[in-house]
Amino acid sequence: MIPKETVDLILDTARVEEVIGDFVTLKRRGSSYVACCPFHNEKTPSFHVTPSKGIYKCFGCGKAGSAVGFLMDYDHLTYPEALRYLAKKYNIEVKEEEETAEQIAARQRHESLMAVSEFARQFFQDQLKTGEGRAVGYRYYRERGIEDATIEKWSLGWAPSGKATFVEAARAAGYKDEFLVATGLAIQQEDGTLIDKFRERVMFPIHSVSGRVIAYSGRTLKSDNPAKYVNSPETEIYIKSRNLLGIYLAKGEIAKQDRCILVEGNVDVVMMHQMGITNVVASCGTSLTEEQIRLIKRFTENITIMYDGDKAGLHAALRAIGLILKEGMNPKVVFLPDGDDPDSFSRKHTLEEIREFISAHEQDGIAFKTDLLLGEAGDDPLKKANLINEIADTVADIPDAIKRQVYVDTVARRFGIEADIIQDRVRKTREAARKEMPGRAGHDGRGQEREERVIAHSEQPSQATAPRIGNIMEPSERELLGFILRHGCSVLQFESDSEFYDKDNPQTVAEFIDAALSGDSAAFSNPAYQAAYNAYFVLYDEGLDQDSIVRSLLNGEDRTVASVVADLATEKYELTVHNFSDALTTTDSWLVTYVPRSILAYHDKRLQAKQAEINRRLAQATPEEANELLGELSSINALKKTINIKLGRIKK
Repeated sequence: MIPKETVDLILDTARVEEVIGDFVTLKRRGSSYVACCPFHNEKTPSFHVTPSKGIYKCFGCGKAGSAVGFLMDYDHLTYPEALRYLAKKYNIEVKEEEETAEQIAARQRHESLMAVSEFARQFFQDQLKTGEGRAVGYRYYRERGIEDATIEKWSLGWAPSGKATFVEAARAAGYKDEFLVATGLAIQQEDGTLIDKFRERVMFPIHSVSGRVIAYSGRTLKSDNPAKYVNSPETEIYIKSRNLLGIYLAKGEIAKQDRCILVEGNVDVVMMHQMGITNVVASCGTSLTEEQIRLIKRFTENITIMYDGDKAGLHAALRAIGLILKEGMNPKVVFLPDGDDPDSFSRKHTLEEIREFISAHEQDGIAFKTDLLLGEAGDDPLKKANLINEIADTVADIPDAIKRQVYVDTVARRFGIEADIIQDRVRKTREAARKEMPGRAGHDGRGQEREERVIAHSEQPSQATAPRIGNIMEPSERELLGFILRHGCSVLQFESDSEFYDKDNPQTVAEFIDAALSGDSAAFSNPAYQAAYNAYFVLYDEGLDQDSIVRSLLNGEDRTVASVVADLATEKYELTVHNFSDALTTTDSWLVTYVPRSILAYHDKRLQAKQAEINRRLAQATPEEANELLGELSSINALKKTINIKLGRIKK
């Protein structure tokens, strides 16, 4: 058995376009890729790969899934074999073992820490609405130009002034002291008492890439406090070097634009998003790391560095350029006018002006480094020679041979020397690096030998896609399950005059549909849909968010469920069967209209199926049985009439 933390690491690291690209020639189309499907013969590409969602789907044959699912379907691997293949591809060590009592306890402890962290998010948000929170924290946000919608979107909050206000609230909610300390939200003093880690600070939650709150960054508002920002310490659920502030909210736009903008400060990233530039993240109090760059690489290979133009910012940018190049990515640099940072600049300019500035002032990373160091070298020959060597060493970090050669030629022209001289320095630098890291020499993560894999076809589970049952329930079941898989965790915002309005107990889409079906003891006739439905609610009841649920189902061992999820959680076109004017409404208003309608349509189809069954039985019924069946038929007809009136199909 592969330990859960190793499985999570494998699935977090794997990039669907890289895995499929080992077997299929993909062509970029916007933020996704297309190809002729490897599972059926076709001349026009209908096979789509969406990196931001980690999904592939063929709109021709219906095959769909994640990176691990592709390996199971294409190369006929079992789930563990596919995981081992991905581990080898990405150079991840796998130590397999049976889950012991200690491992079970560790898994339960992990979830307890996540629960405490989520409780803290709600606590800090609630504190922002108190007298102190509004007078100090909320006032600060508004003075910085942060709007209410942004405060809500980012779950910004306020840590109150009491020494143990959070600790007391968490204890009252039933959370144990050991978890409060283990999450870094509380500090244990020498006498054993607990005090709050964060006090009198505006709070910025740090989300994982799947959207779960794992840490916090708190800013003091006191000018005499030397610790302007205090961040969560490294914990069992938060490793600073592997996370980025804003990645959860930015990842979709990063993939769509095929570019990530990297800034330094908390307010910088929040204000850029508020302005409308939403492919922005920040390293949140740490120097940029290789792990953070690899996280960005899951969504794009292009990073634009937008740091402060002071000495510290310039030094950080130079260091970042080297790290980005080592990962085979493409760094660019843009510096704002003197005295400005992304926060202040965004408040002085319109969205279009900011975009135009970035486009006009973006500079290639190596070109930027060359210009900067040339200015420092001046006319000193020795300094200039050292500069050329340093730039050549930077070029040597680029793993792609073609990119390296292009930069060698560019640098040679820039300095007016022979390209062979630069190439020789690059070659020597790379040889020295290979000697220092012999275990990684020549490793590029691709082209694993097929004969090294252990393939046990006889032990493989069924990998069939969802069966297409041609009955009258199929379309309605598909529509309801689609709502759950795309919008299950969205809260239905019914108007106060709606029959479904419940001020005190608002329901999510998933809860609303489940209540409507379970109240009538209904189950899907399509077993694949029912399996996906059940699997979804197992994870939903564990408190996972929508992205985490869908991702877990896509990466799960049950390929039938994964195929259904990949099929229904994605759309080929932005517009659905609903008319164009409906498509222009907000998602919230669209959901409150069509989710109840879809449930009514589903029940109408169920009644129609019962009608057909009764009519079939009537043909062979005795007079006494016929009277009873006709009574049932009359009741069904009355119910169908009520439903069709609500659907607007007939008038009262």
